[in-house]
Amino acid sequence: MVNHLYLGVIIVAVFATTVANAEINVVCAKDSVKISWRISPELVPHASRLFLGNCMASQFNVLPTGEGEAKFNYKFPECKFKKLMKGKKLLYQNELTYRPQPKSKPAAFVYPIECTFKRPEGWVPPFLNPGSGVSEGRGGLVFHMALLDEQLSGIAKTNVIPLGSFMPIWASVEQKSHQPLLLLMEECVATTTPQLQPGAQIYPIITNKGCLMESMNGNSMFLPRYHSSGITLYLQSFKFGLGEEVYIHCKLVAWDPQLLDESKKACHYQKQNMRWELLDDPSQSSVCSCCDSTCRSRSRRGIQSESHGFSYNSVLGPLIIVDPSDQVTHGVSGKAALS
Repeated sequence: MVNHLYLGVIIVAVFATTVANAEINVVCAKDSVKISWRISPELVPHASRLFLGNCMASQFNVLPTGEGEAKFNYKFPECKFKKLMKGKKLLYQNELTYRPQPKSKPAAFVYPIECTFKRPEGWVPPFLNPGSGVSEGRGGLVFHMALLDEQLSGIAKTNVIPLGSFMPIWASVEQKSHQPLLLLMEECVATTTPQLQPGAQIYPIITNKGCLMESMNGNSMFLPRYHSSGITLYLQSFKFGLGEEVYIHCKLVAWDPQLLDESKKACHYQKQNMRWELLDDPSQSSVCSCCDSTCRSRSRRGIQSESHGFSYNSVLGPLIIVDPSDQVTHGVSGKAALS
């Protein structure tokens, strides 16, 4: 019996190696993908174990050489494709897999599939539409702040975040009849209370008038904007308040896009370049150089600050950051909301 078990493992390993050497051709169309997967004669009897996401081959042919050719012709809404937006790119991602064992077991072979397109002109994610998320008004403006899902395609359906994973925090301001405005996160801290209280323990996230300090501590960053009136903080979850209710307090500022300086900016640290970078115009990243010291307003603009923008203090929570290795079951879930 043991001998048979080892024999089975060897056969699976040989088949996996054979699949890894297979020829795979991917053609991305506007709303679909065509994939041909050429496999060796040894794998032909196991063609039903080849998958694109959760889809089997739409066509399979045995070639005169004895090899097999599996074809997958599917539209992106099928086969559990993931739709992602990254800056100006629209991505559809999936995996080709060979599963010689039941689906509860890991795949013996995985081949990533990705189709990349230019983001359609004028396209905005559904969560940017008026009325989505939670909002508050100030000075004729309406401010939004919400936690997004992993795909950055909508409002998150849970407020439980595994430690080390990312919390995409989106904020925006509805401009309406106002001149074009640039939304900035001037200050953000985490606390375990919905109100900022004197003496309360806080965890700094954005300080020094727009410097994302968490980009130095971990892998947090600002994502490219869809438009100037919205900003997405791609925040890596941290150990502060682990297992407790955590609230993110942010001072949002709607500002004149032409008046960026040391006191009005969005800067994150680029570890590969070992320097601070301005989100909205890397060529002007010199305004971020003060992030390592103290950022101050220019006096002539500080006096006129009220005429160039509005600020609003926003609170997101409760969020529950949990350690996946912790065996305690946390029953807290639900959509994160603005308090």
